[in-house]
Parts: sequence; C-alpha cells; structure tokens
Amino acid sequence: MKEYRYKINGNLYKVTVGDIEENNVHVEVNGTPYTVELEKHASPKIKPVIRTASTTPAAPPPAVTRPTVSQGKSGVKSPLPGVILDIKVKEGDTVKRGQTLLILEAMKMENDIKSDRDGKVTAINVSKGESILEGTDLIIIE
Repeated sequence: MKEYRYKINGNLYKVTVGDIEENNVHVEVNGTPYTVELEKHASPKIKPVIRTASTTPAAPPPAVTRPTVSQGKSGVKSPLPGVILDIKVKEGDTVKRGQTLLILEAMKMENDIKSDRDGKVTAINVSKGESILEGTDLIIIE
C-alpha cells in the first residue's frame, strides 16, 4: 500500500493505493474506498533487430549545419535554430528589402525570413528540409 497527499483546488486529499487486480485498483480517498478501472492500452509491437557480422548500420547524415562565415559579402543570417521549409528565391534573383527569401520552422512556428536590403542573390547556403543553427548564413546578397 502506498499513501499520497494531493491538493486539488485548495482541498487536501489523502489517497491510499491498495491491491491491483488485472485492470482494477483498490483506492481509498479520505477514508472512502473506491475501485478504479484502468484503461487498457494495446501493447506496442516491437520487432527484434537481429544483427549479423555482415550487418553494420549506415552512418546518419549530419543533422545540423554549423554557422558559416561569409567572405566579404553580406549574408542573411538565421535568427534562431530551425528547419528550412521553403526557399522562395534562386541564385541570380534580384530582391527588394522586405521580400520573403525563405520560410524557417522554429518551435513549431513558420517564420518568414526577409531580405534586409536590396540586391542580387549570389549564393543560397541551405536546402529545403535542412536543420540549421542560429547565426547560420542562409542566403548571400550582394
């Protein structure tokens, strides 16, 4: 038997958990006995992995891109870590200040990454679906 004390909406409850029979639990709350029926969950089916001497796992691809340093050209940097959902421009495109360059998913939100100046896209340093870190040069604009 285990005893617990719970405070719910300002009320104190003394709960004693007793015997467990299949999916029924005998519980006493402030001296009043109850039988609580537990919900049955389907057990997950686990497939065993059998490895032999000839089986070796493949190396995973790199998950995160390190911040890059631009060479004299001005890059649009990632304001936070995330995943590139879409790239709206191509190399050679002329962009205006405030134009959406790409969409970055961070913390389950889509963020439009916009150009901070007018210019020409000379390099796109990321690809769709890539995970990036804060400060990564995403797109180089001349």
